[in-house]
Amino acid sequence: MTIREPAVAGIFYAGSPRQCREHLQQLVPEKVDMADLPETIRGGIAPHAGWAYSGRVCGLVYAAIAARTTPRTVVLFGASHRRLGSNAAVFPKGTWETPLGQVAVDADLAEKVTAGAGDIAVDPDVHQGEHSIEVQVPFVQYLWPEAKILPILVEPSRGAPGIGEAVARAAGAEVVYVGSTDLTHYGPSYGFAPEGGGQRGLAWAKDVNDRRIVELMRSMKAELIVDEVIENRNACGPGAVAATIAACRAAGATRGVLLAHVNSDEVARSAGAPGGADAVGYAGIVFGQ
Repeated sequence: MTIREPAVAGIFYAGSPRQCREHLQQLVPEKVDMADLPETIRGGIAPHAGWAYSGRVCGLVYAAIAARTTPRTVVLFGASHRRLGSNAAVFPKGTWETPLGQVAVDADLAEKVTAGAGDIAVDPDVHQGEHSIEVQVPFVQYLWPEAKILPILVEPSRGAPGIGEAVARAAGAEVVYVGSTDLTHYGPSYGFAPEGGGQRGLAWAKDVNDRRIVELMRSMKAELIVDEVIENRNACGPGAVAATIAACRAAGATRGVLLAHVNSDEVARSAGAPGGADAVGYAGIVFGQ
């Protein structure tokens, strides 16, 4: 059996079972404000930075989904931080391991997906070392111990919405879709500071540059996502975002709800650390009807 071993446990999130579970208890709220949530939630967008920075946003997304449904399988569309050689790459069978144990890959769904979409390659090797999906998996294990996962890395290509639609056609009911992306990487460390340094630049990154992509996500305009990011550098996982929106749309979702939008500088300051010259944005969104 193929086992995908953790690559960033102890780095991006806690490496021991006890600490991992305790941290999840802090990050996932027990109660969610249901007033603005769609009656049916088909999926969402969650960040993939270290949990110390983006974990509370992730927790909100997963808690909101859990408030509405108990999925049989969670399709995890991940940001690819290296070239895949195809529009998307699925991890087809076996298990993923985290400090919380092993979770099974939905091999039946993987087979249906790859049989029905020529742009999705079977390539478990490209998932090794990639963190964008891995940091999501413990949230799935914590909230839905019986659920399976289907990890799919997606290139930032204009074919990404078609990937999501193909997956949704194969998946049917009792499946939710979570796409992983961070937003604008701003500051000298990232070589991107068109509005200068300091708080003025960081505010622009969040309030202007992030907001452009956030509004496209909220309005579920999957076909505009990749071009927006190519032009404005306001997300690192546009392919995953576009695929997720298209899959949720094909499953009946008609609107997105923004749950949270912060950046790493704000998170650090709230924890008592001094502000820095760099920041990365994080947004949590759910899609439903």
